[in-house]
Amino acid sequence: MDAPEGVWAHIAVMAAVTYAIRLIPLLILRREIRNPWFRAFLHYVPYATLTAMTLPAAVVSAPHPLAGAAGLLVAGALALRGHGLLLAAAASSLAVWLAQLALPS
Repeated sequence: MDAPEGVWAHIAVMAAVTYAIRLIPLLILRREIRNPWFRAFLHYVPYATLTAMTLPAAVVSAPHPLAGAAGLLVAGALALRGHGLLLAAAASSLAVWLAQLALPS
């Protein structure tokens, strides 16, 4: 099976852009960051990015958006209480399943 024309060029450009996004801050910020506000900002960037990527997917992935929202609420509540990822994922899946049974198709 042959790849469509230009696919490898697109992949190369995406790889270069991804690499540049990671390399440029390393070249610019060579010494330790001492500003407490900026350090706190950088500390929370991964969490904000992960949330922005997973929240829409969690709601849309279920057959019914309310079932996805139920699973998201259960997982969020367990995470805020300090429970581990395995329990939160299992309980969230169970909540989605139960919500699908309760909601009309």
